[in-house]
Amino acid sequence: QVQLVETGGGLVQAGDSLRLSCAASGSTFSTTVMGWFRQAPGKEREFVAAIGWSGRYTYYTDSVKGRFTISKDNAKNTLYLQMNSLKPEDTAVYYCAVHRNIYDINGYSNSNRYGSWGQGTQVTVSS
Repeated sequence: QVQLVETGGGLVQAGDSLRLSCAASGSTFSTTVMGWFRQAPGKEREFVAAIGWSGRYTYYTDSVKGRFTISKDNAKNTLYLQMNSLKPEDTAVYYCAVHRNIYDINGYSNSNRYGSWGQGTQVTVSS
């Protein structure tokens, strides 16, 4: 079982930036798709971004394209989410997750395809 620990959340103003980190334990970091999801109060968890096992391919939900960047450092077993031009609607608890299967890109935006989750980190953007 992969252990994931997110850090980097906080309270910022609209237009500011934050970088989230997700430290992973285990041996599957370089062989699986990893993703960021978020959940706002009263809403369902939604896909934010995903990255392939090599880090070459990235995927984003439309609302964050051009503002957020997902990346990973396989040597450090760490996943990142750089968030720029933050908006109040980005306010949510952000979770990192590991895909259930190695070398499998299918369902990268579907939370049911992910088997391990972090505890989440709160991001609050004030207007």
